[in-house]
Amino acid sequence: MSIRLGRIERYVLVQQLRALAVALAVISALVMLIDFVEVSRGLNSSGELSSARIFGLVLLKSPSVVIQLLPFVFLFGTLAAFVGLNRRSELIAMRAAGVSAWRFVLPAAGCALVLGVLTVTLLGPLAAAGDGMWQRERSRISGTSPGAETQQAVWLREGDAARQMIIRGARQEQATGRLLDATFFIYTTTASGRRTFTERIDAASASLTAGRWRLTDATGAQTGQRAVRYATLDLPSNLADKEAFQRFARPQSTPFWSLPNQIQRIEDAGFASTAYRLRLQQLLATPLMFAAMSILAAAFSLRLMRLGDLAKMAVAAVVLGFAFFFVNQFSSAMGSAEVVPPFLAAWLPPVLTALAAFTLLFYTEDG
Repeated sequence: MSIRLGRIERYVLVQQLRALAVALAVISALVMLIDFVEVSRGLNSSGELSSARIFGLVLLKSPSVVIQLLPFVFLFGTLAAFVGLNRRSELIAMRAAGVSAWRFVLPAAGCALVLGVLTVTLLGPLAAAGDGMWQRERSRISGTSPGAETQQAVWLREGDAARQMIIRGARQEQATGRLLDATFFIYTTTASGRRTFTERIDAASASLTAGRWRLTDATGAQTGQRAVRYATLDLPSNLADKEAFQRFARPQSTPFWSLPNQIQRIEDAGFASTAYRLRLQQLLATPLMFAAMSILAAAFSLRLMRLGDLAKMAVAAVVLGFAFFFVNQFSSAMGSAEVVPPFLAAWLPPVLTALAAFTLLFYTEDG
């Protein structure tokens, strides 16, 4: 008996994987078609890029978008697989043989869970690397020429619990890394934990070497005191000169394995890491979202056996899936705005989806 049930479960898994492959191919083709048109209009307005070059850029850009739409792949793919089994009366035969719906729904959810882990740990980093390359290529094609001597304003922040500095450079020399027309805003922390502004220093140039800022032709003024001029002035710094001027990659362009170190770097530099913490929690919650979408689709498909209204229930599953997707987007926006903690913003939508799916499955299976 156990061998027979094992064969049934493997058969259902094979049908699910085939349907998932078809759904993934359809969604990927649509995304790549849209991206091809967007890249052609946005970066190839002068007609200098060949079709092969545009297609290469699309291959860098599209995977990150496809991964964001993978919950729909599991929703549509699982729904198509179980509806197909229902149309061929195979689910009815399984139930008539005494096979519980849990015996083939939970393996399908487990398969989605495993695929979610592989997506986060393997496919996600590859897509993030591609997205980073796409961002750099887009900037190179549409931005300033690589030979430019200076770039736009640079903002930095550094310090510790007792002292913070906000640094603004009007321009930065790419050859030397010096900041030109730099301004240093210095804050100190009082005994009560409140930060107060204490000094402003304007310098013609500022260079970061050996754990210090070397300011030339500087003018400093502390609160309530007259301005003082310095030919040169050294300020202690905890920034590494090789990493200080590196721009932080977007959360979507940061691989899963690099997010913890990126978060630490951002916090050490004195910046808010909310978007990166939210991204990390969303990636950790991805396998649960895939499994919940699979259970939700399977539960609606099982209900078709009793109600016999295929179109109505299929549309209801799709609408509910879209509803949970928009809840996920809304929760992500709330997390980015720091209205709710990143952990709650990332985990609440998949948990709600899983609870709704299990509730429907319990109602369908056990009445």
